[in-house]
Amino acid sequence: MNRVVVTGLSAITPIGNDIDTSWNNLLAGKSGIAKITSFDASEFTSQIAGEVKNFDPKDFIPHKQAKRMERFTQLAVAAGEQLLENAKFKPEGDDCKRTGVVIGVGLGGLQTIETQHAKLQKSGPRKITPFFIPIIIGNMAAGQVSIFSGARGPNMCMCTACASGTHSIGAAYTDIMLGRADVMICGGTESTITPLGFAGFTSMKALSTRNDDPEKASRPFDKGRDGFIMGEGCGLLLLESLDHARARGAEILGEVVGFGASSDAYHMTAPPEDGRGMALAMEAAIREAGIDPSQVDHINAHGTSTYLNDFCETKAIKKVFGDHARNIAITANKSQTGHLLGGAGGMEAVFSIKTLATGIIPGTANQLEADPDCDLDYGKDGMRKKQANYVLSNSFGFGGTNACMLFKKFED
Repeated sequence: MNRVVVTGLSAITPIGNDIDTSWNNLLAGKSGIAKITSFDASEFTSQIAGEVKNFDPKDFIPHKQAKRMERFTQLAVAAGEQLLENAKFKPEGDDCKRTGVVIGVGLGGLQTIETQHAKLQKSGPRKITPFFIPIIIGNMAAGQVSIFSGARGPNMCMCTACASGTHSIGAAYTDIMLGRADVMICGGTESTITPLGFAGFTSMKALSTRNDDPEKASRPFDKGRDGFIMGEGCGLLLLESLDHARARGAEILGEVVGFGASSDAYHMTAPPEDGRGMALAMEAAIREAGIDPSQVDHINAHGTSTYLNDFCETKAIKKVFGDHARNIAITANKSQTGHLLGGAGGMEAVFSIKTLATGIIPGTANQLEADPDCDLDYGKDGMRKKQANYVLSNSFGFGGTNACMLFKKFED
């Protein structure tokens, strides 16, 4: 089996349009959540979101091609270019056929569906663009990143709701470990801050309605949490076999040592209150790494700021780690970015690797009132300088799908 390492990172998020800005703003406790600007949300019960600001696809993509992409794909192509620059890698020669792409998407092209449906209703089928289907399908993010990068290896899209990004990293890790590829571009992307997307989530009463205080609306593990905040963005990693990374003299930022996946087999949208499915995925990642649970120093939590998710994730962590659960530094990035849905696992994996590489653990914002049911160390005092050796990154999605990645500080 090949050892798998991380040699590149990129992020376009509500708190920054590149990895360095996003990371620095995360550590500074800056929020990317504000009133929605992409459409008039005045009639919605929730009117706030974590939007990517000042993103111009033409900075990365020729105008004609950008017009034929949904925003989630534009974000992925831009992040893909940033990733290869960060990793100092470009697929060439034999590397092309041994480099693949796996990018997760939760919902896909809602904006185009909405605008084209309106055209259909108003003017009939002849007014629908011939690019409609290629624009909206979820795998087009991975497809376009492959086209722009020249990667001709495995090319896939994981569509597992809010676990899509993490499942994609797990699939990429597995392909390299088994020798199917030497290099993989992987992570998640999403952009569904649209009237239809918001209408769907508000009708479920899933979103926070704290519209008068956007920056403090996302409150993972806090007693006053009232729902999640929708976000958008993309987070990508470059994974390589250790041999390939060493051969090209790459900087190694961390190692992938475990992947776990499970199903709740319980409910369409709600986890079981004992968190058993979440626990199964965490246990599987730890078991694959061959370590004791007590060796995990840090968890990048799913931490959505919904009552049931945060309660169940806390229960699951206690089940897996026992008394050690109280020694683990836990972070919920969504407190500052909102929930990137299919892009969340990619972004949070990127931040997990930054934690390993820098020896800094980000905090969790907006813990204003302690919840006796969520009584672990969630980093309420902000970022801390502490070297983590093992970081677990959690993602849980509708349909009862769970995914966890276990990363390790790299050692020769």
